[in-house]
Amino acid sequence: MNKFQPFSFRNMDEFRENLPDTEQQIFNFLRQLIDESFPHYTEKLAYNVPFYYGHTRICFIWPPSVPWGNAGIKGVQLGFCNGYLMQDELNYLSKGARKQVYWREYSSLDEIDPDIVKAYLHEAYLLDESLAKSKKSGI
Repeated sequence: MNKFQPFSFRNMDEFRENLPDTEQQIFNFLRQLIDESFPHYTEKLAYNVPFYYGHTRICFIWPPSVPWGNAGIKGVQLGFCNGYLMQDELNYLSKGARKQVYWREYSSLDEIDPDIVKAYLHEAYLLDESLAKSKKSGI
């Protein structure tokens, strides 16, 4: 528990069980797309929501029923931790006032285009691989 959230999930099952039905459906679908897009990753709760790691944090799924301060989230967010480094030629991602993390918010399953989401997830995964190689080579 922290000053921004009045509760803390112990594991992913507890997190999922506490989501309202619509959010749970969107979460499950986005999670499936992540699983199909990343050859290997680690999933763990951070800030009380699931984050997906390769060499670094790649992305997260943040439902509005898990509050954080006054974020004002209305739909389930798929956030990209290094979104500012991604190509966003479709202007698909929201940037808000954030400098690094970009996201897309979904209020229903109908709003999710799996092909577009998979393309962005694939790019985020390749970016993570590239950042890891640059760090190893000292670039």
